[in-house]
This record gives sequence, C-alpha cells and structure tokens, in this order.
Amino acid sequence: MKQNRDLFWNLVESEHLRARAFCRKLMGSRDDGDDLYQDSLVCALARFNSLRKIEAFRPWLYRIMINRFKNHRRRSWWKRFLPLTDETADSPVGVNPYPAIAARRRLEIGFKALSPDEQALIMLHEMNGWTIAELAGMTGKSEGNVRVRLTRARRKMREALIRFFKGSGSEEIENILLSEVEICIAPKPEE
Repeated sequence: MKQNRDLFWNLVESEHLRARAFCRKLMGSRDDGDDLYQDSLVCALARFNSLRKIEAFRPWLYRIMINRFKNHRRRSWWKRFLPLTDETADSPVGVNPYPAIAARRRLEIGFKALSPDEQALIMLHEMNGWTIAELAGMTGKSEGNVRVRLTRARRKMREALIRFFKGSGSEEIENILLSEVEICIAPKPEE
C-alpha cells in the first residue's frame, strides 16, 4: 500500500502545476480551483488501484478532475462559472488591465453556453495545449469526434457572444466575434 502511495505522489509531482492551473481555470478562481484540485487528488488516491496502466495516469487524473468539476456544477448553490474578481489588484503598475479583463469577460459569457465537458475540452486544448490525440485518449472518443466537439463548442461560444454583444456598435467586438481563435485570447499589451 505504501508503494502505491509513493508511486501516486511521484506521478502527481510531474503534473502538479499544470493540473492545479487547469482546476483554477475551470473554477475561475484560485481558492475554488485549489479546492477542486485537492478534492480530485483525494478521489484519485482512493481510486489509484483501479488505474490499469501507469502510462494512462495523466488522462485518468484529468478525467477525475473534470468529473469532480461537473459534480460541483450540478449542485444547486453553484450558479456561476467564472466570477469576475478584482484583477486590477494583481496588475503591475502602469499596465492596462482592460484587455485581460475583457478577455476574461468574453470567456465567462462564452463558457456559460457550454456544458462542463465542452468547457474542459476548450480549456485543455486551447489553454493547456493538449493535442487532439491526447484529448481523444482521455475521452475515449475518436480524434475526429474531438475535433467536431471542439468546433461545436467554439461555435456555441461565438453565438453566445454575438447574442450578448449584438447591437453594441463596437467594431472591435464585432471583429473578435468573427474570429474563432481570439475568443479565448487576451490581446497582447501595447508596448
């Protein structure tokens, strides 16, 4: 039993920072993300003996995190996905925080249109750099299916943003909405 725990923590150590960041992004805040991460690790440790192949640890762990996230979303008290926080306090002096805040707001609006599975796919692929093959392995779906699901999720996000910003008269927003990629990206700060 001690050997299994040691092996578990050795495997977690190599993925710790990325997995914790993923949970924080899913939950929309550092504290809630850390709670999700800790909850996921407790669950994963309890189920570690059910892991068939050590090589499958990473997708297995992320699947547990996604399932725990979905459980949090189902609770009736959990009404919001990404609460806007005071991001300006974290911004360095002299840096305009608006682009990052605007990008976060677009994500919040777009993510409300997605299911928890779609949110996780977008997070893992667009923000964590997982390949289509890695996502297919984790979800047990074909690569073609994963591509279709990502495309549909992006479309849902774009449609939600179009509904939200319709008639705003902002040329910048209209240009962003026409692009699949920029929905998830904050513009680079001007130098």
